[in-house]
Amino acid sequence: MRYLAIDYGLKRTGLAVCDKSETLCSPLKVVETSPGLIPAILKLIQAEAIESIVVGLPVNMDGTEGDMAKKVRAFASQLGTSTPLPIYLHDERLTSHKAEELLAPADFTLKKVKQRLDAVAAAAILQTFLDSRNM
Repeated sequence: MRYLAIDYGLKRTGLAVCDKSETLCSPLKVVETSPGLIPAILKLIQAEAIESIVVGLPVNMDGTEGDMAKKVRAFASQLGTSTPLPIYLHDERLTSHKAEELLAPADFTLKKVKQRLDAVAAAAILQTFLDSRNM
């Protein structure tokens, strides 16, 4: 199944996809979070033949949900009214940290790291989601 992962943020939103066999997760792009975000995602769903969506849910280390989790849930709900595809919320704890570790060896400038970090984090969210299903 082809999944789209979304790392929703207030300024930038990272997007990643996996191949049909669900073995390779790839960062796709980072888009500015704006009123045009959902239409852009819907266009991407068509272009990439997406069959399901995974949205990273920012859960605190103690398992509680804060203000950002509420915003992500609201975004996922709004997206759900725009597409019939199944949408899964998946705990994204430590995925940004993992993304930073993956980008560190590349020796990017801070600007280039910021341009890629959210998409790499989305790929990490998708990978942990797929791994959790295959346990």
